Amino acid sequence: MASPIPQEVKAKILSSIKDDGVSIAQASTTYNVTEETLRKWLRATIDNGGTSSSEIQRLRRENQQLKEIIGTLLLEKEATKKNITRS
Repeated sequence: MASPIPQEVKAKILSSIKDDGVSIAQASTTYNVTEETLRKWLRATIDNGGTSSSEIQRLRRENQQLKEIIGTLLLEKEATKKNITRS
């Protein structure tokens, strides 16, 4: 029987499938994990709300970037308002 695969490795494999567009067949060959096992892992992430830890991390980074963009735009808007009222 094969040894258990560490959670970090599972997350990396699932991320490559979900985020990078790697096919299940290709991931199976690359990581030496059966396609059925990969399908079970994918189903488990869907059953758990469909959000893997790598996806949550990606969404948090994206959320932070969007907040920074909004902050920059608000500052630019205020600066423009001040310039208009001074004219």
